[in-house]
Amino acid sequence: MERIIKRTFWLNKLESLWQKHNIIWLYGVRRAGKTFLSKSVLDIMYFDCELPRIRTMFDNPEDFFASVRGKTIVIDEIHRLGNPSETLKIGADYFPDIRIIATGSSSISSSVKFKDTLTGRKSNLWLLPMTLDDMRDFRRDDIERRLLRGGLPPFFLSIGYPEIEFQQWLDDFWSKDIQELFRLEKKHSFTKLMELLFSQSGGIFDASRFARPCEVSRTTISNYLKILEETTAAYVVRPFSSYKPAEIISAPKVYGFDTGFIAYWRDSGKPSNEGKGLLWEHLVLNEIYAHLQHRKVFYWRDKRGHEIDFTIYSDKTKPAIIECKLKAENFDPAGLFAFRRRYPSGKNFLVAANQSVKFTKSFKNLKVTIISLKDLPGELKSIQTG
Repeated sequence: MERIIKRTFWLNKLESLWQKHNIIWLYGVRRAGKTFLSKSVLDIMYFDCELPRIRTMFDNPEDFFASVRGKTIVIDEIHRLGNPSETLKIGADYFPDIRIIATGSSSISSSVKFKDTLTGRKSNLWLLPMTLDDMRDFRRDDIERRLLRGGLPPFFLSIGYPEIEFQQWLDDFWSKDIQELFRLEKKHSFTKLMELLFSQSGGIFDASRFARPCEVSRTTISNYLKILEETTAAYVVRPFSSYKPAEIISAPKVYGFDTGFIAYWRDSGKPSNEGKGLLWEHLVLNEIYAHLQHRKVFYWRDKRGHEIDFTIYSDKTKPAIIECKLKAENFDPAGLFAFRRRYPSGKNFLVAANQSVKFTKSFKNLKVTIISLKDLPGELKSIQTG
């Protein structure tokens, strides 16, 4: 019998969201652990819609929900039902005593199977690749392993390097997610774009640059990117700007969803120190998204090449910056100085892999709080509350 590991961070999120609605839409990329997280909830009833006999049970949703009153249930792969949005709507409106987790690979609004997005009837929980809290729960706090193998639990925990699994995941993603939800036709072009994005992850995105190697038009590349963003297989980080003449204002950065895939396609699983620095930036972004549960994270770059990794804010006049470095001593404050000349108010953070004790350091007249990854969630709360 497979041991179910309690991912406490996400279980606490579920409990908190159930205080708002009786339906939680749990979404995230394939193999992020949606099924096993759901099964680890206490006294759960699990229904896998991949199975025809389970789908038959939902032919009459009212009868089904009447049979599980007062229970906590999981409806896994709910998009396989004929009318999933109607099923959940009935559960929300007429059976509020049932706690429901419905799972999918994308947001409800991006699926052609959902005619109603259930606004006001559900809460959303975006399950990302493994966080620092997850690593503690799995009793494997090896950051190097997390960077190279990524945060999909089966890949992270595998005995050997999961090279075959990376390619198999891409094939499954195409056949089980993209084909079912979006009905695209050109597998080669779509998967080629994903491979290129993994190998160039964290760079400025220009659709024209990908059109020729993927053998499709620039417009098609833009449509593919939108699908990747909706399925959380790619993160589109847009530029922060108020001073348009001097700043990059339109070109986004695109990040692959997981460090393991990036390390594999970029460096065959053996990144240089520079490559590991890029993976660390991705890991910090993963932690930010997991705790914020929204995508309002930006980068900044001016036309002279000064750059800030990430900026977030609750008040746009006081943007906080988050810089990422493997070693704190390698931080170059040039981007910080350029940014703060235009945006003087806001907190400055450097998340360093080699830092275990939080401290503040001054660069000329600017103070930077240097923190570890475990300190980041608390600082995110301080930013969000002003």
